Amino acid sequence: MNDDPVDLDKRRGMAAQKATDMRRLLADVEANAKTLRERQNQVEIELLAVPAASWAEAVAKARYVLNLYAAGLAPSDTHHRDLVTAVLADLTRLSGES
Repeated sequence: MNDDPVDLDKRRGMAAQKATDMRRLLADVEANAKTLRERQNQVEIELLAVPAASWAEAVAKARYVLNLYAAGLAPSDTHHRDLVTAVLADLTRLSGES
């Protein structure tokens, strides 16, 4: 009796292998997206729970919210994208960051 595992992918045609690879990739992306959403939710809970203790913390919160807003904008909404970019640049300049 042979205890070596059989690599079933080698026994399938190229189209079936590509389909399997695509399903595995999509499953991996979905798992990572779920982890990312859970992490984002935890960050947002912490941001809501504790008020900013300094201007630097307030700026960090404002950046987070502006980036969330910008991520939801349509690619064609250049006016609002430019506005977000300008506000983020102002925050950087006024906070003394380079």
